Amino acid sequence: MIQFHNVSKTYPPGVHALKAANFHIKPGEFVFLVGQSGTGKTTAVRLLIAEEKVSNGKIIVGGWDITRIKRGHVPLLRRQIGVVWQDYKLLPKKTAFENIAFAMEVSGAENSKILKIVPQVLKIVGLEDKANRYPTQMSGGEQQRISIARALVHRPKILVADEPTGNLDTINTREIIDILQKINEFGTTVLLVTHNRDIVNSLKKRVITLDHGVVVADQEKGRYLL
Repeated sequence: MIQFHNVSKTYPPGVHALKAANFHIKPGEFVFLVGQSGTGKTTAVRLLIAEEKVSNGKIIVGGWDITRIKRGHVPLLRRQIGVVWQDYKLLPKKTAFENIAFAMEVSGAENSKILKIVPQVLKIVGLEDKANRYPTQMSGGEQQRISIARALVHRPKILVADEPTGNLDTINTREIIDILQKINEFGTTVLLVTHNRDIVNSLKKRVITLDHGVVVADQEKGRYLL
């Protein structure tokens, strides 16, 4: 589903964010990408969604070599990869329903499809009763669940979550992880970038560890090493 072949990313003036990274994530896997701040985790996510281009190497997503992807093809790629960020990125003047719907509107979805899909993804994250609330009327955990729902509207094959629990307390963190596990059980490949040692160690999923841009460990049922 995701293949990084000797992927390197260098920023001026010679800062190496990733160095010859190699890993292969199979369809349906739940994988942690871990490491200290500045080790290349977010760079890997940006390369995966074509927000950045590789300096060297090759990235393949679902059999599609996106290494030199054309600008016009990027929206198609991003409909296959749902992304959840730490800071939610919700529009403050739109309700939960409208925030989710907006992700479909910008891709040209018909209103009938929006009215069908949005309630479905709200139900997946357990917030069907909060559809008409604005972000300021919701807790941080609820806002993050709305951002997860928004990432699911195109039924992506891959869900990438970059530090999705970084701003949350322990209870909300557990709820977000439970939702991500449920989404994975539906068959979606989940790549979870995190600093949270407790989550990584308790779930006993595959763990890819980055250190200074280098893949230093890849454990099938791993632990947080650094």
